[in-house]
Parts: sequence; C-alpha cells; structure tokens
Amino acid sequence: MKSRRQACIIELINEYPIETQEELMNKLRSTGFNVTQATVSRDIKELRLLKSLSPDGKYRYTSISKDSSDVKNDVQRFFKTSVVSLESAQNIIVIKTLSGMAQAVCASFDGAGYKDAIGTIAGDDTIFVVCTDNKATQNLMFDLKKFL
Repeated sequence: MKSRRQACIIELINEYPIETQEELMNKLRSTGFNVTQATVSRDIKELRLLKSLSPDGKYRYTSISKDSSDVKNDVQRFFKTSVVSLESAQNIIVIKTLSGMAQAVCASFDGAGYKDAIGTIAGDDTIFVVCTDNKATQNLMFDLKKFL
C-alpha cells in the first residue's frame, strides 16, 4: 500500500502543480487513498520531495533526481515484492504483477531510464514494455530477471 501510494504521489506531482501538503492529501484522497497529513508528511520526507519555483512564480512539489544506484534499487525492490512473471515476444516484454501493483512497478521502471525501452503501458496487474528491437528485448529481459 505504501509503495502504491508513494508511486501515486510521484505521478500526481508530475501531473499537477501541487503547492501544499493539504492539496496533495486531497488529490490522494480523490484517487482512493485514505491518508492523514502526518502520512503525507512522512511520504514527502521519504520521497525526498522539495518545493521549487515554477515558471508561473509559485512554489510546487517536485522530486529530486536520484542517482542511478538509488533508482536501480527501487526497481529491484518493486520487482522482488510485486512482479509475478516476465515474458517476451518480439520487441515487447510483458510483466505480470500482483493485483494493483503494475502502476507502481511501471513508475519505478520508467524512472530508471532503461535506454532499450522506448515506452511502457501499465494496467492493474500487467505492464507492456516496448523495446527498440528484439536484441534489446533479450538484453533487458536478462537484466530484469536478475531482480526476481
């Protein structure tokens, strides 16, 4: 639940110009997370969110860029706890997750910036990863299987 909520927070701050914890709490509630201000505050700290000045002159929450080892650790953690299986067909990888975890796994995967992956789509328990070609698919499959 916590990882799903935190993945949702990252999506929300990337999509909306959220200026306060109260705004973030309300957005989370509108997406189905029953959170308190204390929970939101802890999540902000754990995610290392900060406020930065936007082009319109207002401060909003943003995520700091993590170094590549942090990002790979996040992907590995999500894969170990949430991924059920990996399959490939041509230049597509299909990742099956526990119910409700595909969005969080996909967000961590996208954040890792795998150069062979040119796009992802996440549902409730399935992620499609489109790779540049068949060779790239096999290389990425090899890397991802290490996380399981």
